[in-house]
Amino acid sequence: MTDETRTSQGERAGGRTRKGLAAAAALLLAGLAVAPVAAAGERTPQPRRGDLVAVTPVAGRDAGQVRSFLAGWDVDADGVRYGLRAYRLTYRTVDPYGGPTTATGLLTLPTGGRHRLDLVSDTHGTMVDRDYAPSVSEDFGRVPSYVNAAAGRAVAAPDYLGLGRGPGPHPYLDTASSVTASVDMLRAARTAAERLGRPLTGEVYATGFSQGGQVAMALGRALEEGADRHFRLAALAPVSGPYDLEGQEMPALFDGRVNDTSGVLYIAYWLVAQNRLHPLYKDPSEAFRAPWASRVESLLDGSHEQEEVVRGLAPSVAQLLTPAFLERLRHPSGAVLDAMRTADHTCDWKPDVPVRLYAAAGDTDVPLGNARACARTLAGQGARVRVVDQGAVDHFGSVLVSAPQVVRFFDGVRR
Repeated sequence: MTDETRTSQGERAGGRTRKGLAAAAALLLAGLAVAPVAAAGERTPQPRRGDLVAVTPVAGRDAGQVRSFLAGWDVDADGVRYGLRAYRLTYRTVDPYGGPTTATGLLTLPTGGRHRLDLVSDTHGTMVDRDYAPSVSEDFGRVPSYVNAAAGRAVAAPDYLGLGRGPGPHPYLDTASSVTASVDMLRAARTAAERLGRPLTGEVYATGFSQGGQVAMALGRALEEGADRHFRLAALAPVSGPYDLEGQEMPALFDGRVNDTSGVLYIAYWLVAQNRLHPLYKDPSEAFRAPWASRVESLLDGSHEQEEVVRGLAPSVAQLLTPAFLERLRHPSGAVLDAMRTADHTCDWKPDVPVRLYAAAGDTDVPLGNARACARTLAGQGARVRVVDQGAVDHFGSVLVSAPQVVRFFDGVRR
């Protein structure tokens, strides 16, 4: 579920450097951030989902710099062919209740290659710090975007609601709102890419890691069901997604397959976020033991780094939750079961495109059983699916190994 459980990994290698683009590029983009003023007597267009609000240059790297960035994460850089330019997009979307809001995301474009670009949708894993989102921090979360863009495709990486520069709290593992934010990011990317002189073909290759693996599956389904007529799903390659909360991920919290640090973070984040959408508890003390009940919601307000959140919570799930709530999770029913099942139908369809699921036997955040369960469900619908087991690497390592392989998979599909 998370990009960040290995808190000491390279001390966030590469820092949080944000190299601006040349002044000329900034001038070129200045007009994108301001809506045109309607002429006298003209009717102002009503805002629509996916409308582009602003474009902000956030990074520019030549091919050598991309290789250096990837080397800092021990990522295979053999597929790097081009440099890249990256932009934060601010766009209109809807909140979990259907009300208007805005969100942000990262659009990354190669500096070479074809004029018209295929588009990769890259959906990120769990993060509690809004400033760690792909459009804000040049860190681990940008690895898939940079790998894919340097290979010659545009990449749209939504921050999701409530992360990056979007308002409000993040509705963690609310699949429906993650999909609407992702579809609307594709729309905003289409507009921005056109204005930047790199129009899109309409072909979408969907990938994502951890929480984003689950989102990628749901996004693929939405695109195949016609969520936007401009986009056609070409291939699907999620990595280490929690596709089966009820049957795999939640039981793994209690049988040792999920490590204590990650388990505490995930369950606290999930309960706090889901409680805003489902009536899981009236007061935090119903779910969380003292002293954590009094601090858990403020710790998970999007303004704290993961290390601080982990330090502020209990060392294990059994110590964090009340005995009654532990029992509700072990034997879910009612609102708890509804919240799980709402997220658990992302594999219940038949993709008409090539699908490859990446995971790792050594993962103690999102156990391999999630990918196996997803593959079985897809096969039951008549889909042919291959699961790529990356072996003894951990959760974090599963995407570092998989990202270049995903690029090669997409290359093979395009040919």
